[in-house]
Order: sequence, then C-alpha cells, then structure tokens
Amino acid sequence: MIDYSVWDHIEVSDDEDDTHPNIDTPSLFRWRHQARVERMEDFNKRGEEMNKTLRECKRKVAEAQKKVQELSISTSDDAKKELAKAQAEEKKLKKEEREWEKKMDEHNREEKKMPWNVDTLSKEGFSKSIVNVVPDSSEETEEEKEKKHKTFVEKNEKQIKHFGMLRRWDDSQKYLSDNPHLVCEETANYLVIMCIDLEVEEKHALMEQVAHQTIVMQFILELAKSLKVDPRGCFRQFFAKIKTADQQYQDAFNDELESFKERVRGRAKIRIEKAMKEYEEEERQKRLGPGGLDPVDVYESLPAEMQKCFDEKDIGMLQEVISKMDPTEAKVHMKRCIESGLWVPNSKTDDGDEKEEDATYEEVKQKEEETKKE
Repeated sequence: MIDYSVWDHIEVSDDEDDTHPNIDTPSLFRWRHQARVERMEDFNKRGEEMNKTLRECKRKVAEAQKKVQELSISTSDDAKKELAKAQAEEKKLKKEEREWEKKMDEHNREEKKMPWNVDTLSKEGFSKSIVNVVPDSSEETEEEKEKKHKTFVEKNEKQIKHFGMLRRWDDSQKYLSDNPHLVCEETANYLVIMCIDLEVEEKHALMEQVAHQTIVMQFILELAKSLKVDPRGCFRQFFAKIKTADQQYQDAFNDELESFKERVRGRAKIRIEKAMKEYEEEERQKRLGPGGLDPVDVYESLPAEMQKCFDEKDIGMLQEVISKMDPTEAKVHMKRCIESGLWVPNSKTDDGDEKEEDATYEEVKQKEEETKKE
C-alpha cells in the first residue's frame, strides 16, 4: 500500500514544477510506503527483542530452578542459606518471565489488529501468473526517463485519460486486459499530474475520480514489485482481490485514496499560490516608474494629506500640503513620487537626481506662489 511520509520526504519537492514530464510517481508514493515499512520493521524488531529477552529470562529461570534443586539435596548450613537466596532469585525471575510473556501476548494481539496492505497481503505464492520475473536492469538516467515518459504519453494519452475516467472495477479490468501496455509507471505518472491539473482548474469531482484510478494503478505496481513480476501479469490478481476483499482491505485502499487526494489538494494550492505570486510580480513590474519604484508602495508610504491630493488629483491641494511640510521631508516624498511615476514634472534638469528633486520641489512651490499672487 502507498505510504506517504512525501510528499514531505518527497523526491519531487514542493518547489519543483508539478508539470515536469519526468515526475517519478513511485517517489510520489514512496514516502508513505517507506514510513510504513519502517514502522513495520520497528514493530518486528521490538517483537524480536522481546522474544529474545523472554528466552533469556526462561534460561535464567531454568538455571535458578536447577540450583534450587541441587541446594535442596544438601544438608549443610551454608547450603541452607544459599537455598533461601536461590529460591528468592527463582521467584523474582519467574515474575519477570510472566511479565515478558504478557508483553509478548500484547505484541501478538497488536500484530493481528494491524490493517492489511500490499506489503502484508502480497506474499510469495500469491501469484499464479505465468509472466516471467522482471529481470534486473541498470537504472535509467533522468534524461532517459523523461524521453520514455514523453514518448509513451504522446502515443497513449487518449487511452490513459479514458482509463482515468472509468468507475467500475470490471470496466477497469477489462480495459487493462485490452490495453495491457497501460499497466506501467508512465500511466501512473500521467494520472498524478492529471489529478493536480484538475484540482487547479477546480474540477474537484473529476479529480477525485481520476485519483481513484491513480491508486488502482499504484496498487498494481506495488503488488508487482512485491511479487517481483511484470505488472502486466498481476493486475488481474489485484482486481480479484479488491472485488472479494473484506472490510479491512477496502478500508486500506480507501485510506490510501483519501491520503492521496489530500496531497493533491495541497499540491494544487501551492501551484495556485505560486501562479498568483508570479502574476502579482508581473503586474508590479509593469507599474514600476522611471526610477524603479512601485507607485502602490510609494503611495502607501505617503502622509495621509499627500495621499488625499493624489486621490483627488488636486495640484493646488498638493502645493498647500508641501508648503506646510519640512522641506527635507517634502523633497524625499517628491523624489519618490517621481521615481514611481506618481508625479511627472513639467521640466527636468540634465544634472543628477538631487537637482531634479530640487527642481520638482521648487516647481510645486513656484506654482503655489503664483496661485497666491493671482
């Protein structure tokens, strides 16, 4: 069964492009699978350690009992003193033995309650497939994987999408029987990306449908990996099992499905947020004034009186506000207004920024004086 300790350990990290054609789907599911395997290994290790401790405890009890028997035969005073100690030790060891037996019983009961999954269900001998065991092959490079994925999708995109929209177990099994070449990692890769695309487009019901088929494909791939056979040779076993499985197995499948859908929603949200940030940055770049400042940022940094002048586009009001401000502060604000494009001076000097700033400030002051004379 798919295990998700990544999409957080995920080999495809959150800052990678979801649409990259070479998303490694086994990696998308491996984090949960790996976490579950580690939990199972830890559970088994604890069981082995308890069993080892119990065996050692039983050995010590046997030795203590033997010593008690030997001392019971002896009639010497020293033997009687040693006998009392040996009996106390035997009693102590028997108590420890009972405690460890109790722990082992609890461990065994816990093991029986553990939910089924691909790892616990897929044992050697489960398969009756006559397909050859998958031979070991050298690992493909990223470039080879990408090329393989691209070629496969170009040839089979329509068929993959059709499989993604199927609902019934029998329909899915028949379609894969007619198109066994679809039982592969490339199909799973495409379905994962398809799910994220649908969620981004807010087609939630379709996403959930395709997510179901994604988990179907991944269960088949996991089963094949467990049995070390070609996945095309064991997909019928999966359908036979899922259609006749008890509630535990159904719950295990549904748990994987719900976890996957939640992860898809999270990935879609990240992609949308990233797109919004890129759009906002593009808009900000378009707004930048001649001096590289954002007029929105500059406007928000202005005193409320100056903001009102720009809101009402009232130059006379601006002149009055400037006249009442500290000249140094007024020059700073006017310089930023020019660099952001909020204020376009009528005349410019050919000298540096400071002279342009002074000219603009004087221009506003001059207009104010002319207004007073009139």
